[in-house]
Amino acid sequence: MNAVEFVGAIQTAVRDAAANGVMSLLECLPGRKPSPTPVSFSQWFNTLSDDDRQRVREVAMMASDQATFGFFAVLDGVHVINDPPDRGRLELRRSRPTQSVLLNDPNGELLHELLQRPPM
Repeated sequence: MNAVEFVGAIQTAVRDAAANGVMSLLECLPGRKPSPTPVSFSQWFNTLSDDDRQRVREVAMMASDQATFGFFAVLDGVHVINDPPDRGRLELRRSRPTQSVLLNDPNGELLHELLQRPPM
């Protein structure tokens, strides 16, 4: 797995899954006694027109995309999560018995930029 493959996997398994999960909860809450806040959101969502529901879907995807982008920016070291001088550097590796690949190589393409690359 290289950085491009990693970003693609995160787009599917994390970014898209988060937005789709929120939409599923809004459309139909699971369980017998969900907490009051999700119930009120679901009740509100289910009163919306189809166009407004689509807008909510787009906002959910936008929020999920921004969170993923921010996380990648932290991994790339362009968004700081702790104060200098002990800032250090995060390294994300895909390790196998015969190989270790640095996925957020500071000399390679940055993960947050790969996320913004148009699909091929």
